[in-house]
Order: sequence, then C-alpha cells, then structure tokens
Amino acid sequence: MRTLEELINKTDPAWPYVQEWIQASMNQIEILPVTTSQATIALLQTQVTTHSPMGAIIFETGGLLVDHGWLRILGSGHDRLKRSIPDWNEGKSFLADGETPGFLLIADDVLGGFFAINGGDLGTDLGHVYYLAPDTLNWENLHVSYSDFLDWCFTGDMNEFYQHQRWQGWEKEVAALDGDTAYSFVPFLWTTEGQDIANSSRKPVPIQELYDLTQNFRAQLHPPEEEN
Repeated sequence: MRTLEELINKTDPAWPYVQEWIQASMNQIEILPVTTSQATIALLQTQVTTHSPMGAIIFETGGLLVDHGWLRILGSGHDRLKRSIPDWNEGKSFLADGETPGFLLIADDVLGGFFAINGGDLGTDLGHVYYLAPDTLNWENLHVSYSDFLDWCFTGDMNEFYQHQRWQGWEKEVAALDGDTAYSFVPFLWTTEGQDIANSSRKPVPIQELYDLTQNFRAQLHPPEEEN
C-alpha cells in the first residue's frame, strides 16, 4: 500500500489538465465540491496517484455530474453523490481491501447503465472502459481508456449514444434526481416491449437496487459460461 505522500503528485498533477478539458467541454458538467478527509481516504483505498486523471478526480472532486446529471462520474463522494469509487466497488469488483479487482466501476447513468474499467474479468482488453447496457444486459467494450472516456463525457454526442432512450422533458426531471438514484423502467429496457421508452413507466430507485437487479437478471439470462 502506497502512502498518501506517494500518491499525491506535486510535480505533474493531472487536475489542471482535467480542468482544461472541463472548460472546453461541449456538455454541461458540474464539479461537486470535495471534502478533504473523504478524498484522502478514497485516494488511499483506490491507490491511484494524482498524476492520473482518475486520481485527480478522486482527490479534487466529490464527483462529476454530466449533462444535467444524466451521467455520474464517481470521485470521493458528496452529499449529492455519496458513493466514492472504492465504496461503490466494495462487494462488487472486490471483497476485501488489497484485492486486485477484475473490473472497476467508475460511472453510471440514470438508465441504470454502468461504466467500468476492465481489469481482466470483462475481456482481454485490459484498461478499456466497458458499458453494462441496461437494454442488453451485456458488458460492451467501448474501446477507450479512462482518459478517452472522460473526453467523450465532456465533448461526445450524448444524444447519439442514448438515442431512443431519452424522453421529452428529461433534462428537468433528471436534474432533480439524486446522484445515487436511477430509474427503474417497466417494461424492463432489455425486453422487446421496453425498447419504446416513451411508452414505459419509470420511477426513481436507489442505484444499488438497480445494480443488484441487473446482476440477478444477468445470472438468469447470461450464465457465466456464455460470456466472453
């Protein structure tokens, strides 16, 4: 385990670069204020240096809300996004401190889709960001690194990525949503009937509940031997 002094890069920290990316962003980005004590704990638990964009976001922010809060990038936690990266991954990608996770959850969206960095469990492309899509229940390789994922969050066409999955007036509705909450849809988005989101009913539920539900459905519909 590296110490805090070893994790904080004072000569070439990534945060100034991340700030420049945010300032040049084409999408609406909200930086959630950081709490130093939470950031210190999260950085130590994650063991990522502030020379990296991930370490910078953990140490300098409580998290980032993208496109009116449609997408949430995890940092060290905030009242409006209480989950830090290590807190959210515990019990999911690792069970005990010190384990090397087979994937690392880094962000999610209001549909109940989850973004993760592949550590070996999701495929052969180590370091690539994958998306657990709520309309397929499959881990989909986005073929980008964490830095490239941030660039897409800041400058990418969200409407294109989420085409057919946004409804009229979503901006105001999503902006009022808590960052630890997402929507449960009926019919489920992965069903044939659920493809028409405009005619689906939705209600806010805890993101943990959606994650657990997704894993249960995946276990039934995509047994481990069928994947990869």
